[in-house]
Order: sequence, then C-alpha cells, then structure tokens
Amino acid sequence: MIQAITRQYTSARAFGLAALLVLLWGRQAQLGRLITPERGIGYILGIVGGSAMVLLLLYPARKRATWLRFIGGVPEWFRLHMILGVVGPICILFHANFSLGAANSNVALFCMLAVAGSGVVGRYFYTRLHAHLDGRQANLAELQNIADTLTQQTSVVSVLPDLLTAVEREEKHLLEPAHGPVGRLFHVVTVGIRAVFARWRLHRLIERAVAQAARQSPTLAAHAARLATTARRYADRRLDASRRVAEFRVYTRLFSLWHVLHVPLFIMLLIAGVVHVISVQIY
Repeated sequence: MIQAITRQYTSARAFGLAALLVLLWGRQAQLGRLITPERGIGYILGIVGGSAMVLLLLYPARKRATWLRFIGGVPEWFRLHMILGVVGPICILFHANFSLGAANSNVALFCMLAVAGSGVVGRYFYTRLHAHLDGRQANLAELQNIADTLTQQTSVVSVLPDLLTAVEREEKHLLEPAHGPVGRLFHVVTVGIRAVFARWRLHRLIERAVAQAARQSPTLAAHAARLATTARRYADRRLDASRRVAEFRVYTRLFSLWHVLHVPLFIMLLIAGVVHVISVQIY
C-alpha cells in the first residue's frame, strides 16, 4: 500500500503541485504594490520569464542536431524544457501582476498561456507514447505481438468456449475504427471507458458461465472459484493488451495533430514577445 502511494507522488507531480500553489498564492496576494512591470523585481521577472521561453528552443534543437551533444543529453534537455515551460509563464504572470495591460502585452500574454496549456497537453500525449523521457518510443509491433500471443493462450479457459467468443467480440469493438469523423472522434476519446465496460461485461459473463458449468460437473464445481479467477485474469490481460494497442494508435494520431498546432503557437509567441519588448523600449 505504501509503495503504491509512493509511486503516485513522482517528482513531476510534486513540481506541478508546487507550481499550482505558487500561482494560487500569487493570484490572491495582490502584489501590485510591490511588483510593477516597469521596474525592480517585476521588470527582472519579465526578463527571466522571457529568457526561459526563448531557451525552450534548445530542446528541439538538441533533439535534431547531433553536433549539439556537448550541451547535454536529450533526456536532461527534455526535463529542462518542461521546467522552463512552467517557470517561464509563472514569472511572466507575476511580471504582469496577473492582470491585463496594453494591447501588445495582452497578445503576448495570451500567446504564452496558449503555448503553456498546449505544452501540458503535449506532455501527456508524449508520456503515453514513450517508455521513458529519453525519446525512446514504444513499438506498436511489440504491443500487437503481446496481444497476438495472449490470443493463442486459450487452454486455461477451454472449458468456457463462450468466453473466448465474447473476448474476441470486445477486442474487435476496441480496435475496429469507427465510421465518419464524429464517430472516429468519439472512438478516440472513449477507448479507456469502453475498456472498463468491456471488462465489466466479461466478468459478468464469466460468473454466469462458471455457475452453469459447476451445475453440470461436480469436478468443475469443486474448482469453480479458481476457474473464475483464472478466466477473469485471462480476459483482463486480453483486454488490457487490446486497449494498449488501441490507445497507442490514438495517441500517435493525437500527438501528430498536437505538434501541428503547438509549433505555430510557439512561433506566434516569439513574434508577440519580440514586438512587446520593442514597444516597451520605444514607448
């Protein structure tokens, strides 16, 4: 139990919680009397936040340019990329006192918030596709091979032939693509939920099938509990393998679409940030 709880409190989640608490405190603290964007701490926070957003470019550069190996490894820069993507916007929000200003500063602020929000979504997609934060992507062929191997391991539930048919039917529903754009979108966002209901239906079927088999065979009746447990584990493993294959396909598509959106947003942020800095210096 303690180990399970400990696994939930990762360093990334602790950092995210700390950032959220800082934002909530800053929003309620009314620091306008102490921090102003034009001078002092507020001005420095603007420089730090803007510099952090510019440094975000080093991660994609390091990932694509092998000659940049001297600045560090890709995993380290990915972690720094996530940290800067949180610290930078926080500094900018404190710089702006959590309020709107001139038109050019508002554009830069909204672009930054859009990029930060997009980064959070992208980070979720990324971690669903990668085993570690080192750019090593899971392999769809490996996941499919696991599912195929489990499909062949039917001896443990050979006494429940209806279960095999039901499992194959549920797997087909999980993996078979829907028709039409609306259907595909619904299919994409409900993989996990549909897997939960599929497991519930299979468990009910197992209970009924084992009870019926126990009534027909005294030998099976003596081992009904063990048979039910074995059948549930088998069904769960089959569904879990199919769900992982389906989710991999989903997140691959979503991550690709996210990347198409995130890059233009970041370019807009850079342009808006440069315009804001120049206008501040001029006026």
